[in-house]
Amino acid sequence: MSEQPLVGIVMGSDSDWPVMSAAADACAEFGVPYEADVVSAHRMPEDMVAYGRAAHTRGLKVIIAGAGGAAHLPGMLAALTPLPVVGVPVPLKYLDGMDSLLSIVQMPAGVPVATVAIGNARNAGLLAVRILAASDPVLADKMVAFQEELRRSALAKGAAVRG
Repeated sequence: MSEQPLVGIVMGSDSDWPVMSAAADACAEFGVPYEADVVSAHRMPEDMVAYGRAAHTRGLKVIIAGAGGAAHLPGMLAALTPLPVVGVPVPLKYLDGMDSLLSIVQMPAGVPVATVAIGNARNAGLLAVRILAASDPVLADKMVAFQEELRRSALAKGAAVRG
């Protein structure tokens, strides 16, 4: 996106992008500029520290961090930045993402990470939009319209089930 990014979407490997791209898509639906990158907690720790420490000074408002396996990226970034961090447990071949979920959600007191369901980067993107909408009335109106569309869709499904 060409505008100043408000959301940073990071992951431990490009192999996480098929999951994490849904967060980017959600941001794009609402016109929220984002950046996406690989910032591995284990393979490039100095770069991860630099990213986390500088994120708020570069104009980011929310970080979405996806990680699989040991899944340290969201928690480490939350330890480094004053920004809200949303963790996305990325499912891997073994354990179906439960290891990632538990690693991300079990943060110690004082280092919060909002955590979405395994593989649900779309909800991470939507949560980032809601965080931004708390101080942006135009974005809040877009979210209200989105929620009304969800309601209409659910009503139509109910009507179809009822026959």
